[in-house]
Amino acid sequence: MRSRKSSLPQAEQTSLPWHPPGLMAGVDEAGRGPLAGPVVAAAVILDDLRPIKGLADSKTLTAARREKLYDEIRANALCCSIAEATVEEIDSLNILQATMLAMRRAVIGLRLKPVRVLVDGNRLPLLDVPAEAVVKGDALVQAISAASILAKVHRDRWCAQIDQDFPLYGFAGHKGYGTATHMAALREHGACIHHRRSFAPVAQSLFL
Repeated sequence: MRSRKSSLPQAEQTSLPWHPPGLMAGVDEAGRGPLAGPVVAAAVILDDLRPIKGLADSKTLTAARREKLYDEIRANALCCSIAEATVEEIDSLNILQATMLAMRRAVIGLRLKPVRVLVDGNRLPLLDVPAEAVVKGDALVQAISAASILAKVHRDRWCAQIDQDFPLYGFAGHKGYGTATHMAALREHGACIHHRRSFAPVAQSLFL
């Protein structure tokens, strides 16, 4: 089910076809729900002449399969871009607006400019090209599937690296989500510099 919302002003929408010929970018994010770390977004323009087999919603793939596809996407896509919104931006803007900011940065970071952008979900970042929100787009649109894989692998790698600096929290295992192990670590050690203080479980840990 697609929602025909565009981030262009209404006056500009009327002068543009909804499906103009040219490059289409898929956009998705990873890391809205965790209690720590940046929210990551990716934008991908696939090459029709170099199809990538097995693209799917990143949540349905094993970690090993995601890693393999990550390399294939980087090697075979026409262009791709990965961007973040920081913990500080999440805490100051809120997670929704920070996610939109990361998505906007990902699209702006593309080496080639698309004529149309398809974004997973039901919200759109502010862009200067026509955009459409696609509910469950990570399972329906290959370019969005590719973006979901890039964003997920990038963030998982971030968690693995941060785990080395803050081993008490177990980031490599729970990826920042509020698991029982993570909540126990928060209660015992308090929040670290990578925790989102605007999220209630983290805020509560500051007063324990």
